[in-house]
Amino acid sequence: EKLFPKEFPLAHYEMSFLLPHLLEHQDSKVDVYFTRVYNPVWTNPDGCSWIEMLENVKRIGLHVALTPTWSETAQWADYVLPMGLGPERHDIMSQETHAGTWVGFRQPVGREFKRLETGEDTGTLGTNPGEVWEEAEFWIALTWRIDPDGALGISKYFESKARPGEPQTTDEYFGDIFENSVPGLPEAAEGEGVSPLEYMRRYGAFAVPYGGQERYEGEGDVELASGERKAGFKTPSGLLEFYSPTLSEWGFDEHAIPNYLESQVNWRGLDLEKGERALLPTFRLPTLIHTRSANAKWLQEISHTNPLWVHPEDAEALGLVQGGLARVTTEIGYFVVRVWVTEGIHPGVVACSHHVGRWRLHREVGGTHLSTSLVDIKRDDGTFFFRHKEPAGSFSSDDPDTERIHWKESGVNQNLTFGVQPDPASGMHCWHQKVTVSAAEESDQYADVFVDTKKSREVFAKWMEKTKPAPVGGLRRPLWMNRPLKPTEDAYRL
Repeated sequence: EKLFPKEFPLAHYEMSFLLPHLLEHQDSKVDVYFTRVYNPVWTNPDGCSWIEMLENVKRIGLHVALTPTWSETAQWADYVLPMGLGPERHDIMSQETHAGTWVGFRQPVGREFKRLETGEDTGTLGTNPGEVWEEAEFWIALTWRIDPDGALGISKYFESKARPGEPQTTDEYFGDIFENSVPGLPEAAEGEGVSPLEYMRRYGAFAVPYGGQERYEGEGDVELASGERKAGFKTPSGLLEFYSPTLSEWGFDEHAIPNYLESQVNWRGLDLEKGERALLPTFRLPTLIHTRSANAKWLQEISHTNPLWVHPEDAEALGLVQGGLARVTTEIGYFVVRVWVTEGIHPGVVACSHHVGRWRLHREVGGTHLSTSLVDIKRDDGTFFFRHKEPAGSFSSDDPDTERIHWKESGVNQNLTFGVQPDPASGMHCWHQKVTVSAAEESDQYADVFVDTKKSREVFAKWMEKTKPAPVGGLRRPLWMNRPLKPTEDAYRL
């Protein structure tokens, strides 16, 4: 219920960005909550509601941040546990690079070096710098520490097949996956006289035999108009469905056929005379910024701030000037940002890049100084006011480049001011915002952020009214729909 609530039966991914609101809505609690390489206070919409949730023991009993770098969310953790970066951990990975399927295998460099040099396998905790573990080893160890005798029924899932009653090793864990879950790999490994694990250690990647489009055209149960019977697709009809009976049956008849949808920022609903504009908050400067923490100094030099892109016509109408400050007011607060007047944005639309605007609460503890600003937060009955105390700038360190920092601004954390807008059908957050743009007021300073979480609850309630909750036919979601880590059918029945 906390991840796949009944109000969103067609959601593909878990509704994790709604967790503070769902716990309050359901009057429920998470006893121990792990944020794994996840920074919701900064990344998610309505981060201040996350702060309130993490501080409230009636909602979160214990918060453990598993993170390779410092984050805004880690500032509200009971434990901060350092997790390994790519060269410090095992990982199974794949991307959609071409019309095919492949699997890659990352390996922790220090651990592998020691194993090859000495034959010993001490794990990543014993070979990584500091006290850095990888998750695979950590979860195995934690599970066995919680359930050492198996009485709770969970340690059996990480039990060695070769040594019953003992935890499995990471070699056993990944070896079992490669032997039983990657089609074609055991045969390829046997052809070279090695185990599937050793094959992946040696080559690092494997191309899974690909069925191609023909896999839909083989013989099956789907009868075509010509009388032929094909395998078809994984839909109720076995066809690519222009009309979706599922959407109709589950309350979304108006979307059962693809059609134009008026969004929450539809231009017909904007009062341009009152300064209302559609805010595009999801583009990136540059694109690579999306893939980094705030620690990549070269990327930080290229793009260290996120000005508000404004068309010249809008700038004139709103009284904004190049390089001046604007106040952008949302449903739950406002943020103050510098203006960039450009023909590169459409009139009626303003844009503010994400993945900059990092901040910390402590002078010496927190994110790297070249990309974060020290902030002060004033709070009063559900309101939060963020103001920069010390901007980014040059400083002395072991890296001489830190004395060459020429910028003073590190961007604005605009996501704090966005109420949650969960699409009632897909469950995805609707990022685009209807905002009011005006010249900054006399008391405003660059990167000021104000949020009222009482208003954010009102926004959540408004969007929840749009939902079409389960059950339908006794189900919490359609049985045929896929999702990551799909559970058994019993989990879908209410």
